[in-house]
Amino acid sequence: MAGGDLRPVEVPAVAASAEMGTSLAAAPVTESAAGPLSRPGRSGIVRGLVRTARPRQWVKNVLVLAAPGAAGVLTHLHPLLLALGAFGIFCLTASGTYLVNDCLDQAADALHPTKRHRPVASGAVPMPLAAGVGAAMMALGIGLAEALAGWRLATVMGIYVGITVAYSLWLKNEPVIDLASVASGFVLRAIAGGVAVGVVLSNWFLIVASFGSLFMVAGKRHAEHVDLGPSRADHRATLGAYSLAFLRYIRSVASAVAITAYCVWAFEKAAAPHHTALFFELSIVPFVIAVLRYALLLDAGQGGAPEEIVLKERSLQVLGLAWAVLFAMGLYGA
Repeated sequence: MAGGDLRPVEVPAVAASAEMGTSLAAAPVTESAAGPLSRPGRSGIVRGLVRTARPRQWVKNVLVLAAPGAAGVLTHLHPLLLALGAFGIFCLTASGTYLVNDCLDQAADALHPTKRHRPVASGAVPMPLAAGVGAAMMALGIGLAEALAGWRLATVMGIYVGITVAYSLWLKNEPVIDLASVASGFVLRAIAGGVAVGVVLSNWFLIVASFGSLFMVAGKRHAEHVDLGPSRADHRATLGAYSLAFLRYIRSVASAVAITAYCVWAFEKAAAPHHTALFFELSIVPFVIAVLRYALLLDAGQGGAPEEIVLKERSLQVLGLAWAVLFAMGLYGA
């Protein structure tokens, strides 16, 4: 210390860090303090099961009411109760398929940027529990369908469960077949409503439901194609086989067939006795505009979650309301 200057002696940071590390190492690490070591409690598992059941996707099951609504029988109490019962059964059964599907897709979902946060993929819900609850819900749904409307509705529900499970196990890896399999779920919802109430399903109605569903499914694959980029085949094998041009082609064909079939169906309804022809014909306008609006959203890559679009897109909601009002005026007169 030259010149008598007194300088403070600095303690090396390494030594201080070592002392702190020693004290921290001596402290016990509990499961509640360590994220990866923590295990969800019973309430966390229940919340995870509810999330995996996807109640937001129950909006898809409104299609169960389509055939009874188009037949004009929902103003009568008994058909209305049957239709609502079928809606509830489809919610139960579809939620069961989501639980089983997430168990079968756990490895692939773990690689997905958003699906890896799902309760089963993240480990928040044990796979055996999710699979058991899902299987029980599917079996209960088929049994309730038998009790509500007999073997025909139970058969529709059984076919839905069979196709959904086959999709998770195998069909999802078959190009084009995977699109048809997912679209069939929407069509079976429409058929279930008609079978539950006992109304005759128009051929044109079934064509609209089939190709409208294919249109939405192709849009969903388009969004996945864009979001996942070069790694898309790692998550879903068929995405490696699809080009964006091919998916656009499917959307073009499906939307064209759906619009044409709806026009024919609307004129068919207009020709029926006790119907007001003009309103059925006018219902074509909001239907076509809604398809075009949805196509615009798909082209922007927003079709990954159709139920989210329906719940959030105000223009589609307004168009859907306009269509429903015109169709109801055609059914019941003005």
